[in-house]
Amino acid sequence: MVWGKIDDAAFEEAEKMVGVPLRRNEWRWFDQASKDGIRHYCVGYGEDNPLYADPEYGKNTVWGTQIAPPTFVFAIDATTVGPKFQGVQWIYAGCEFVWGDQIRVNDEFTVTSRLTKNERKSTEFAPLWVMQHGEIDYWRNGELICRAYNQIARTPRGEHLVEATKGKMKYEERPSHNYTSEEIADIEAQVLAEKPRGAETRFWEDVNIGDEIRPVVKGPLTGTDVVGWYCCVHGTQPYGGTFKLVTKYRSRHNDYHINKSTGAKDSAGRGHLEQQTGKDVGMGGAYDIGPQRISWFQHCLTDWMGDEGFLRQLATQVRRPNLLGDTTWVKAKVVGKEVQGKNKAILIETEAVNQRGERTAWGTATVFLPSRETGGVVLPVPVVEEA
Repeated sequence: MVWGKIDDAAFEEAEKMVGVPLRRNEWRWFDQASKDGIRHYCVGYGEDNPLYADPEYGKNTVWGTQIAPPTFVFAIDATTVGPKFQGVQWIYAGCEFVWGDQIRVNDEFTVTSRLTKNERKSTEFAPLWVMQHGEIDYWRNGELICRAYNQIARTPRGEHLVEATKGKMKYEERPSHNYTSEEIADIEAQVLAEKPRGAETRFWEDVNIGDEIRPVVKGPLTGTDVVGWYCCVHGTQPYGGTFKLVTKYRSRHNDYHINKSTGAKDSAGRGHLEQQTGKDVGMGGAYDIGPQRISWFQHCLTDWMGDEGFLRQLATQVRRPNLLGDTTWVKAKVVGKEVQGKNKAILIETEAVNQRGERTAWGTATVFLPSRETGGVVLPVPVVEEA
């Protein structure tokens, strides 16, 4: 095996990990959905819905207590399952969540995870790269509350990327969008107009196929937004910590990026803040964090569904980088209605579009809503349906 390169020997080593329970210390941040933990998570993606952000508000809802945003599970375990391939880039490609219940304040969790598949891929960008598929289970008092099905692309970086692509990057470097004062004012007006539905019940019967869900707007993306996500959601855990902690981590995992300016070992996560590192990994510049963008999809849906709704499922494919300076509109549309067990479900298609009109991510979601005929949402429901 060659460090930082994908070859047959590296693939065979990764194959040995399929189905093996994984040690996840580096990917964990919170064990408990504490009042402070929930508040911090909300700050990480710009959430002001009092159902989540206000410890007192939830006591007067159908849930009887403060609850956490569904994607708070990112702060419990960051969902990245990508063992082996030392020195090879991770790119967060997507995740599907299925929830069985609300996450309530002070709930405590344990997590189990496993690699389920290594999938060889070949494109013009990289003749050989690998998509790693994983499953992460979140347990509360022995009950499975949520399962995440994760996808991580493992691609060459640095000199191996240049070698594989003969210098042609998948995403070419491009200058930041230069907004006019009118464009900034318009974006800010859209952001300030966003409002969670709150206590006004959205009934299943009142939703029609074809309904457009009001977008949420995120941006223009700044380095502060990216740092805010790290501070509030998982710190430096995905990169092994700091100082002695990260040195110990790299001695075990042999995973790092060489800082060309200093010659020191550093994290490839610098690509989220530094233009050159973002270019080195083929993203065209400094770029956002996949889970942060997925949280924006949740934000759009939970604002729309109201206090009594329940986000049952959210699947998102992250397919183009969202660069510093980009603005993202997360949009959604109702495409179906059905009964799922005791609950009335709304089926939704989602997408994220930037100021250039590029579609950067998309997916599906399922929301349970109260019904005038049958009453409120019935929880818990099984995370994994029986065959």
